[in-house]
Amino acid sequence: MTIIKLKLKKITSYYNLNSKKRIIKKDYKKRTIIKKRNIKFGEDQLIAGTRGSNLAVVQTNYIKNSLSSITKEDVKLNIIKTKGDNITNSQLYNMDSKGLFTRELDKAVLEEEVDFAVHSLKDVPTDLNEDLEIVAVPPRVSSNDVLVSKYSWNELETGATLGSSSLRREAFCNHHEKGLELKPLRGNIETRIQKTLDGEVDATIMAEAGLIRLGLEKYIKNRFSIEYMTPPAGQGAIAVITRKDSDKKETLNKLNDYVSYQEVLAEKTLLNELGVGCQWPLGSSGKLKNDKLRLYSVLLSKEGEILSKVCLEGSIREASDLGKKTGNMMKEYL
Repeated sequence: MTIIKLKLKKITSYYNLNSKKRIIKKDYKKRTIIKKRNIKFGEDQLIAGTRGSNLAVVQTNYIKNSLSSITKEDVKLNIIKTKGDNITNSQLYNMDSKGLFTRELDKAVLEEEVDFAVHSLKDVPTDLNEDLEIVAVPPRVSSNDVLVSKYSWNELETGATLGSSSLRREAFCNHHEKGLELKPLRGNIETRIQKTLDGEVDATIMAEAGLIRLGLEKYIKNRFSIEYMTPPAGQGAIAVITRKDSDKKETLNKLNDYVSYQEVLAEKTLLNELGVGCQWPLGSSGKLKNDKLRLYSVLLSKEGEILSKVCLEGSIREASDLGKKTGNMMKEYL
């Protein structure tokens, strides 16, 4: 007989995996049902939750293969559609976008429909559910932004159209005074590339990491430096999320890359300190160089005026402190 002890604030419940019963936990504000997985004796296959986009599946397969090399067991993928996947005609920064691409996946983890979820870390809200945690950030890919276009950045003339769904990228374009006409452009990576090649817009700006993971680097026209087009917190990193009480934590934690984790910890701590999301044009990039963690952050107005630029360095162990100090220096400009 297998017993799992579950805790939620001051309430403690028990669940017998050999029974057919469900457990209901209450904390006066929410109701969480923990569903019994149909596990046969001697079989405990890991189940990963993921979105259904090509990039999400590629990222989750990377985690799956990495885990399989450790456990020597297969990992099953459970594709879950999120609210953000259903929004195709609105700019995300014009709405409450917190958890748009993660909420349904995190719910599946909480209800034990999956053992863990794989997210693009930049999509993970800073105020993660108190019963969940990021247990691993694998080695990060490039955090830089890139230009996808038939034209180079210097060849884009005044009046050229640039498709974007990012307030930060639009603010940086305004800051560099290119005179571009900014137009909404939504869709997955492949869709946005095709729309650009078809001439719906002259150019678009994307995360280099997504193109690398999908093998689409041939569409990159220019790569922007961190200082010229500062990326959002967490770009290029993957987050593996599970329950705090999961017995899979130790296994999943083996996927963690300490340097990548500390870099994004500094960036995400800044976001948490400021209490902002994609509704503010904010770029932040943590990089380890010469044994020092450098956190470079830029806060702009929508019109492209730089409101605050902060660059701090410290020990990699001070990642959280760097984020907090940067946030305290920037708060007065919000």
